[in-house]
Amino acid sequence: MGFVGWTSYVILLIIKSHSNLVGSIQNNNKRSISLLQYGFSAVGALITFFLLIQSCPWTYYVYCLLPVPVWYAVVKEFSIIQDVIMFFWAFPLAKSIGFLFIYTLGIEIIVFSFFYRFTLTVGLIAFSAWPLVTSLWTRAKITTLNWTLSCLLLAIFPLMPVVGRDANISLVITAGLLTFLISSFCLAYLWKSKHKYVHNKDLAIYLFQMLSIALSTYVVNSTHSSLLRKQGLPVVNQIVSWTTLASSLVAPLLSPTFLFQRLLSIFLSLMATYLLLSTGYEALFPLALTALMFAWINMEQETQHLRGVSLKSKLTVLSFSYSTDITQFRQLHLDDIRRSFFFVFFILAAFFGTGNIASVNSFDPASVYCFLTVFSPFLMGGLLMWKIVIPFVLVSCAFEAVQVTTQLSSKSLFLIVLVISDIMALHFFFLVKDYGSWLDIGTR
Repeated sequence: MGFVGWTSYVILLIIKSHSNLVGSIQNNNKRSISLLQYGFSAVGALITFFLLIQSCPWTYYVYCLLPVPVWYAVVKEFSIIQDVIMFFWAFPLAKSIGFLFIYTLGIEIIVFSFFYRFTLTVGLIAFSAWPLVTSLWTRAKITTLNWTLSCLLLAIFPLMPVVGRDANISLVITAGLLTFLISSFCLAYLWKSKHKYVHNKDLAIYLFQMLSIALSTYVVNSTHSSLLRKQGLPVVNQIVSWTTLASSLVAPLLSPTFLFQRLLSIFLSLMATYLLLSTGYEALFPLALTALMFAWINMEQETQHLRGVSLKSKLTVLSFSYSTDITQFRQLHLDDIRRSFFFVFFILAAFFGTGNIASVNSFDPASVYCFLTVFSPFLMGGLLMWKIVIPFVLVSCAFEAVQVTTQLSSKSLFLIVLVISDIMALHFFFLVKDYGSWLDIGTR
């Protein structure tokens, strides 16, 4: 009851503060408020009485009394609930059922991805067809094609076996070469379109990051060959690896805060470290994920154009560092629910795309051989956790870029994410079992 009440309260908060479903918030009658207070106080007293006569521990009081103030906060907004019901009552029934079915199916796919990784592939294939049911296909064919191909490319990874102990350094080298090639095209584009927002200092940072990519690719190959010859980890390789890791945390902060430049810098820095921690096909995963993230940002810009919001003149100077006036933030609409759902889905895809809980528990020590070969559980664990976090950082940065380009407050989007997560958690409550292993999560 408390969990459902909390979710209901967050939904009411979103509707009250970040939507235009409620035109004018009316003050509730003081008499009705007083009746509610007395009523919920009586319920709380009754619960306390039953707990006292049963001599329950204090934790029972917290668990049983917490829903009372939560549901009071929900019922107190009865006028808003009435307005929302009237709004959906006037909404076409077919559309209401369609939206409810789509979002329910989406959440079910996310829940099942914890047990069956291939459901992420099903979701990504469905995402690839999204522009086909809108007018985006006719208005932005190149952007739509990039989105579709990126979704289908990322959909391959959940179908592959989780990252194991079988090393395939040739795939890591391939990922490094592809990253270097793509970054070269991006750098050439920035140089060709050089204007007052791109300086020589910024281009120097990108050249340094491209050099890090090249060095990381060489270090992975060199270290693997040295270990095969039983010659150990070369000291130079170890120094380069730790220097690359340290610089990856600093270099993005020195890049321009304009959207494309900052995202490119973050990707190059993180990719250099990810290559050093990779032993197989997972090195290609950040490439596919980043391609989809850039396609997502472009698609969201196109949806804004469809809604009549012209951002073409602002995109060239759009920056993460701009402090947008709160009065410029728009109200929520149904597309924002989709954006938040995409974020939750991509976060899970970032984790289950190449592994699961069991693969994390029994990771291959070879993934950290570029940094150390002497057993050190805490240091190895830290490097492993950073490898897991890198895809999350890429998705989170893209989500922030979507928030900036759509001129929406971060609070409203993350409240929707919270509601989606709460609904998922409520579903998991009914799937709890007292047998089996937590290592089975995502093994199928």
